[in-house]
Amino acid sequence: MIAALLRRDLARLVPGTVMPVLFFLAVAMLYPFAIGARPTLLAQSGGAIVWIAALLAALLPLDRLVGPDLDAGFFDQWRLRGLSEESVLATRILAHWLSFGPALLVAALPASALLGVPAETLPRLILSLLAGTPGLAALGVAIAAITAGLRGGTALAGLLLIPLAVPVLIFGAGSLANDDPATLAYTAAASLVLVALSPFAGAAAIRAAR
Repeated sequence: MIAALLRRDLARLVPGTVMPVLFFLAVAMLYPFAIGARPTLLAQSGGAIVWIAALLAALLPLDRLVGPDLDAGFFDQWRLRGLSEESVLATRILAHWLSFGPALLVAALPASALLGVPAETLPRLILSLLAGTPGLAALGVAIAAITAGLRGGTALAGLLLIPLAVPVLIFGAGSLANDDPATLAYTAAASLVLVALSPFAGAAAIRAAR
């Protein structure tokens, strides 16, 4: 049942991957125009801009993550079949990350070139995104569940996600400033906490909305 649910979620979410990735690349492309062609400044700030672009790109699919299934009554049907809301949302988090995480890691390579990220920083940038983007996916699913059915829920979801994602953003971008593996571990730890808590928070919100 979980495997079938994962296949269904991937079939729904993967076609929508193009827009977040294009948005991610657009931010990376526009930033050098905004600050001017100053290689030193680009090299210092490029990694942080990649992280901000990843956070903003994660906002785009929030309205498709939970709301349509809740409106169509799929959560009630899954409950009748013995699937808890927590397991459905945990599967949704995995599908959401698979739909945009790997594509974002690939897109980070041209984005880093556009932003002049030094070659020696690029492996740390990829590792930090690999550690942090599951947390962004989990947070996105939880907030989509909390705001599903609310008027103006999409805008509210963005306002909620950005401050809650700050720890992942700080540790992820901070891991680029030095070669200290502890910062990367903090990024993974913050992401893991979000992955662990989000299914329960989202499930409680869905049950309260009934």
